[in-house]
Amino acid sequence: MTTGSDGPQDETPEPGTPGGPGPFSEEEIAAVTGPGPADELDEFEAASIEEDSDEAPPDLETSFEKLVSKSRKLSTDRIRTVIESVLFVAERPLSVDELYMATGIERELIAEALNQLSGIHRDGISGIVLYEVAGGWQFRTDPHSGEYVRRYLRVKPQRLTRAAVETLAIIAYRQPVTRPEIEDIRGVDCGAVIKALMDRKLVKILGKREEVGRPILYGTSREFLEFFALKDLSALPTLREFHELTQEHREIVEKEDKPAPPAAGTVEALSDPAFTKRMEKSAAASEAALEDLEEAMAAADRTQKVSSSVLDTTPPKPETGDTTGPKPE
Repeated sequence: MTTGSDGPQDETPEPGTPGGPGPFSEEEIAAVTGPGPADELDEFEAASIEEDSDEAPPDLETSFEKLVSKSRKLSTDRIRTVIESVLFVAERPLSVDELYMATGIERELIAEALNQLSGIHRDGISGIVLYEVAGGWQFRTDPHSGEYVRRYLRVKPQRLTRAAVETLAIIAYRQPVTRPEIEDIRGVDCGAVIKALMDRKLVKILGKREEVGRPILYGTSREFLEFFALKDLSALPTLREFHELTQEHREIVEKEDKPAPPAAGTVEALSDPAFTKRMEKSAAASEAALEDLEEAMAAADRTQKVSSSVLDTTPPKPETGDTTGPKPE
């Protein structure tokens, strides 16, 4: 309502303006937003996103032949990228035969590609390192980056107790071996340790020995090779190498752990009269030895001069000039 010169007048806003009626009537809005028929969607079947089960399964032999013929046209760089992609998605180490069945690439070309990838993804150069473990090839994170990777994944490093390491070493080097043989070497009961190693799939049962009681034979598993990044059991260090490595490690530890002599003890030793006498006696002995050495060197020099003078006894050469001799008087 507004007030003009002629008195109050009613003014209706136009449709669509703020505060005015909408452009649609209530009947039109109800027709659009109102509930539809209850069975409106029941008339349609749900779409299927799965393959039709009535179709025949693909011929794997024919498709593999096509894959082989296609792989023959790949370049060397393309073969390397294909092998790299397959190894990247693999959950376990893949052998050359498994890579051949997956890609159809010739085994010689696969071996060449693996050699190239080993040079690209190597320890200390790449964050992803290609290892030959458990008879196959596998990508693993760089050992130097393990701390950061574990922190991101929030996992603890896997460690073995001393008893587990000793038992596992006996099984690895003496397999197939029985539990009594392991206990005879360690001198303690190993039942719980062997069970723990089997739970972690580092040890497996190889069979039973054909003797009284049929004792169980234990050996290492494929997971053991993967855990320690070993190609096969021949990659284990020999007992001689292990002993040498242990001796070297012991020398390093003894050198690092050897405490330096305290300064106070050194001062006390220098102020001891007996220590001073020993030092003076040692200095006198050193001077005497040095004089003997000088005399020996002088004697050797004189001997050399005498030898040179003896060897230098060649007859004198005749003088040049008149060689006819003296003239008779």
